[in-house]
Amino acid sequence: MRAEHQNMSHSGRIMLCLITTYVIFAMLLNSVGTVILQVISSFDVSKSGASVLEGFKDIPIALVSFLVASYLPRFGYKAALALGMSTVTLACALMPLLPGFLMTKLLFLAVGTSFALVKISTYSLLGQISATAKIHAANMNLLEGCFMLGVLGGYWLFGLFIQGEQHPQAWLTVYWVLAALALANLLLLLSTPIARETRSENSREDRGNFSKMLKLTTLPFVLTFVTAAFFYVLIEQGVGSWLPTFNNQVLHLSAGISVQITSIFAACLALGRLSAGLILRRVHWYPLLMGCIAAMASLLLLILPAVATLAPEAQITQWHQVPAAAFILPMLGMFMSPIYPAINSAVLSALPRHRHAPMTGLIVIFSALGGTLGSLITGLIFDHFDGQSAFYFMLLPMAVLALTLRGFKRQLTPAEPLLSA
Repeated sequence: MRAEHQNMSHSGRIMLCLITTYVIFAMLLNSVGTVILQVISSFDVSKSGASVLEGFKDIPIALVSFLVASYLPRFGYKAALALGMSTVTLACALMPLLPGFLMTKLLFLAVGTSFALVKISTYSLLGQISATAKIHAANMNLLEGCFMLGVLGGYWLFGLFIQGEQHPQAWLTVYWVLAALALANLLLLLSTPIARETRSENSREDRGNFSKMLKLTTLPFVLTFVTAAFFYVLIEQGVGSWLPTFNNQVLHLSAGISVQITSIFAACLALGRLSAGLILRRVHWYPLLMGCIAAMASLLLLILPAVATLAPEAQITQWHQVPAAAFILPMLGMFMSPIYPAINSAVLSALPRHRHAPMTGLIVIFSALGGTLGSLITGLIFDHFDGQSAFYFMLLPMAVLALTLRGFKRQLTPAEPLLSA
């Protein structure tokens, strides 16, 4: 009985480390939109130039996840977590010491690379500390829920340090706080005993990940799925990364309010995902997702014409002056959020378990590519036209996504019994 209690206490300590690590990365990963807004004004960077920050974050996540996944058991998950957190601590400390767009790129490169190590290690350790499938599911939901809390907290934390045109680089002070949080978390990690994984990383299954991924792309429904995933993430990152800039330059909100009000988008993403989990117990994923796409398009067509009529005499600095459109537009997240987990679940459920790992690799890679391209395209349109045009453009990938999901459903239905056998 005493040994069982010690095991539970030990697992709880590891779970605490994973949660605090995820919260810090949530703040950093989802700060891209905020940082894009700030580097445009602080470092005199064009919108199209600032849009590359998404790529500096996403591409390393995809590449490092694929390249090092098989080797982390030998390296040790605790060592991987510590390396990732040390890298982020250093990068955050350097941001206010070496202010500039180059350092900002290096920061997101460090965050993306480190998160790949952290995500693989976290998911692996969850399996070690979860005695049953129910406990594992509960731990996963707790972890992802805390991640969303980190996203929400990140918007407000950055907003507190933005002081306007009088102090254009005051926002960099937030990185001292983040560096301190990362350092404290690193010390917590180092003081927590975490056993090394004992299974061999040199198994034939691990070495064949790349060839298995290539073989999966020969399946028509997998190709259709990765196309859908690509366009979904293009929409999500295009909106999420540029919403603070849209709030500032189109809705004329102050920089601080522009960032903090974007937290509604993160809250809607979380609420939509939780609600969809309940709805999908009763309805098929296809009609729900098509309804979500229709709702997103309708919301854009309703709000953007109204935005064009807004012309305040001065920048809005008080919350009671914020127009209703600024509160309604982030609700896109409510309809957007069910799509990605639902199609991921559909494709994984259609595949036998030994194909889940290479399929996850494809999901990460095409999601990273979609996120990078979404931010780049939105930034280019924002730069050369205006914010309304950039968000009107989202109607095109929404239409493509709807057509792709229709094809995905048709290909998936006859494939399910064959592949699951």
